[in-house]
Amino acid sequence: MPEISTLAAFGLIALGMVLTPGPNMIYLISRSLSQGPAAGLISLGGVALGFVFYILCAAFGVTALVFAVPYAYDVLRICGALYLLWLAWQALRPGGRSPFQVRRLAPDSPRKLFMMGLMTNLLNPKVAVMYLSLLPQFVDPERGAVLTQLLALGGVQITISVTVNAIIAVMAGSIAAFLAGRPFWILVQRWLMGTVLAGLALRMATEAQR
Repeated sequence: MPEISTLAAFGLIALGMVLTPGPNMIYLISRSLSQGPAAGLISLGGVALGFVFYILCAAFGVTALVFAVPYAYDVLRICGALYLLWLAWQALRPGGRSPFQVRRLAPDSPRKLFMMGLMTNLLNPKVAVMYLSLLPQFVDPERGAVLTQLLALGGVQITISVTVNAIIAVMAGSIAAFLAGRPFWILVQRWLMGTVLAGLALRMATEAQR
């Protein structure tokens, strides 16, 4: 199993990433604003199942890659750093907008909400890239089975993502009303997350060179 400090560091990155607006967050907020918090939570169930699918694929795939290709960890670490820099740019780039500024959606059945949440996640290539590039950064082969460590890290990410998105889905209406009259806080959120992600990317890049 990974060390507690490793899990905490990974948890910090997972938190930063889930707070960075993306397709999953935008869809869940759209559903909550259009059809109520319950619809957002049902959609979140589909998103969570998509995370489970990706973490299993990534865990078995990364494990096989590490044993088959020399220096695979270094390549994946560098890719992870570049990915975080890209996320930082998405948060800081001019013209960015709040995920709470979304279009309204027509009401759908619980089954369709769940399936649309699942497909939104499965069709989001950023999720696959995230797992393949970031998980290996926090695995130490000397601490036991690589697969077990990858699954533990994936469990941390899924727990944080589901918890944060559930809070956002339930409070979407209140948050949207708060931000509507306070655009300054939208700007603060974007710059804060962009700065944190960029700092983490630089840290990963320097560690990969050691």
